[in-house]
Amino acid sequence: MLPALVIEQLPRLVRAIKLLVTEDPEEAAVLADELSGVTAMVAEKFTNDRTAEGIQRALLLTVGGVSLGLESLLEEECAHESEDERNLIALNILIEEGVEYVFQAGFRLIRELSALPEDSLVGEYDSDPVYAQRRLKELFVDICTADPGESWSGYERYLGQLQQRQGVQAIVRAAEWLRKHHYEGPVKDPDLNAEGVIALAVIFAVEGGGTIVARTTQKGFERFVKAVRKTNPDFETGWAHFLEKIPAPHRALIAERIQSYREHCTVLQSIRTKAPMKQLVAELENYAGSELDTEYP
Repeated sequence: MLPALVIEQLPRLVRAIKLLVTEDPEEAAVLADELSGVTAMVAEKFTNDRTAEGIQRALLLTVGGVSLGLESLLEEECAHESEDERNLIALNILIEEGVEYVFQAGFRLIRELSALPEDSLVGEYDSDPVYAQRRLKELFVDICTADPGESWSGYERYLGQLQQRQGVQAIVRAAEWLRKHHYEGPVKDPDLNAEGVIALAVIFAVEGGGTIVARTTQKGFERFVKAVRKTNPDFETGWAHFLEKIPAPHRALIAERIQSYREHCTVLQSIRTKAPMKQLVAELENYAGSELDTEYP
């Protein structure tokens, strides 16, 4: 069996600089000077600039940061050109705009990415500036460390993380909207289990009336179970009324959750049976997490 073909993809900065042999030597000297300046700046802010190791790590971060900026600028300007053409355009961007401009474009992507939620469990520490700075640095190091002589997939990993975090952000924003429109008034707890909020809202919606429940107690859930068992509402009608209240930016996500719960939610599957309340509460806790207060008043 033949080995898989491995295509070497050096950092975009390296691929562009290799074309300098055909350019003006003065341009090469200018780019080298600009790269040294950016590396010194990175060393001062992100590594120990007083050691050889710190300078070396700063160089790797500079290569990745500039390459990330180049990739994003190339996507804006020339998404369909060949790789050779893209390398030449990347070199022209470096010469015309300057290395620091391109690096800042790449670093801005990292900063914006770090501001997106990584998890649908949100706590007070997520908005803490010290934690935010640490998270930014870790993300920068993770994505932008690029050895000039080895393949680098930082841009692809950036795109993957961007897509994943944008999905999480959509979940968090939908949960925040549900909290704001909770039937008893806005829920203002800084800790947020976004999936738990959505789960409660979707489950309680089957009772009908379009009431939005973003948090509940065990007593509130017991009332809900008794009402459903007594009136036997049509779940689909309840979900339809509920969806009518959801604004367009969140509707598709909520509709997906309804479809999932329609098929797989053990609480809804058991609620019309003779399953004991203790079992139902335990099952709901699996969905709602900290958004269910199990302490009985």
